[in-house]
Amino acid sequence: MAEGSVSSESSGLFPSLFLEIIRSPLNIALLGVITLLVYKIVKSRQNIPEPIPPEPELPKLRKDFTVEELKKYDGKGPDGRILVAVNGKVFDVTKGKRFYGQGGPYSAFGGRDASRGLATFSVVSAKDEYDDLSDLNTMEMDSVREWEMQFKGEGQYMYIKFCA
Repeated sequence: MAEGSVSSESSGLFPSLFLEIIRSPLNIALLGVITLLVYKIVKSRQNIPEPIPPEPELPKLRKDFTVEELKKYDGKGPDGRILVAVNGKVFDVTKGKRFYGQGGPYSAFGGRDASRGLATFSVVSAKDEYDDLSDLNTMEMDSVREWEMQFKGEGQYMYIKFCA
């Protein structure tokens, strides 16, 4: 007898809870609201944003650039490639076009030698011809070398060649 009463109590918990809920219209309404809210929460977490199509992979450039040739790669060309020279080395920064492309904070560096601007912390494009950095002081040259190492070490910017 004791065994039968224990099993009826444990099996009767959920049916008695269910009966308690459906006896009152207020409980049914609250259960409906809770169900709706849980559904909306779960549904909102499942909204996956549309994937952004990957940028087409541009062919790798392997050549020396003159300052004049570098100007063509400011992001305005048909392929949208952006090259920046730092301390005589050219880097493909197309993946960072929101920074170096049109309207970006460093757009003045696109298609140019950015060494002087990086050394003097000036984002204004100063010269369109070869820039001899011999007038920079030691601290400014150290800054240029640090930027060069940062461009090399980032991994996302590809080192191309020396700027002739």
